[in-house]
Amino acid sequence: MPVHVALLRAVNVGGTGSLAMADLKAICEGLGFADVRTYIQSGNVLFRSGLPAAEAAAMLDGALLEKLGKAPGVMIRTGAQLQAIADRAPFPDAQPNLMHVVFLSEPAPVDALDKLVAPDGEQVQVAGSEIYIHFPSGSGRSKFKLPAAKTGTARNLNTVRKLASLALQMEG
Repeated sequence: MPVHVALLRAVNVGGTGSLAMADLKAICEGLGFADVRTYIQSGNVLFRSGLPAAEAAAMLDGALLEKLGKAPGVMIRTGAQLQAIADRAPFPDAQPNLMHVVFLSEPAPVDALDKLVAPDGEQVQVAGSEIYIHFPSGSGRSKFKLPAAKTGTARNLNTVRKLASLALQMEG
């Protein structure tokens, strides 16, 4: 069975969408997903399922709606996709912890950068269903705004690489 990496939006970030990773694992197992494992507290879960990615994402989002009272949004990628995303990361001089990848459920709109506000020298590149953002001074206090990223979920490049590695190891 294929390995899926689910990236949950708005879970355990800024006091919203509190979800214990043990609960997330139990929800996934309850949906029939196999070999479930979570990675850090920000809503990353790896599992095996014969379902297409979109169907697995919809099932998990629905189960989280029941648990949390709202559907957070679930983006699914494979280990190979995550590795390719990490490999094509722009901004080669950026520290990996200062480069974020925003994962979207569909390709970014053509006008994705039209309302960009990047007051601290942030750099942005759109690549299909991902948006790469380099925060040279860190993201914590940044006044960066990109409306097109609101529906997605971000992970720093270190996390993307680790999730790719874990998924590829699971695939054996």
